[in-house]
Amino acid sequence: MTDEPDGLWVDDEAGRLVRPYTVAEGRTRPSTHFDLLTLVLATGERPQTYLGPEHEQALGLCGGPISVAEVAAYMKLPAVVTKVLLADLVQHEALTTRAPVESVALTDRDTLEAVLRGLQKRL
Repeated sequence: MTDEPDGLWVDDEAGRLVRPYTVAEGRTRPSTHFDLLTLVLATGERPQTYLGPEHEQALGLCGGPISVAEVAAYMKLPAVVTKVLLADLVQHEALTTRAPVESVALTDRDTLEAVLRGLQKRL
């Protein structure tokens, strides 16, 4: 068992020894609404109080626009726990968010039919 510099207890074989709900202090609902595709970006402001190593790690990942899903994947945490951490950072004005851009029409019928014909020719 080793103690990483960022304070996380990790066992070489078992992985993280701290339960995800402990990281979020038992909270399961973020104070800010996030979609998995919501983009988060560090503002350059540091929280006035130290929030914890997981908050620091999340903030470090947000140097450029990154989705909530990507942050969760990099941190190897459930999305809901990641959302709680990111919401804390938004409240401390260390992060800003941007809703995902919705595409009006991804494809039209002609394109889909052309793809289907191409696939049928390959069979």
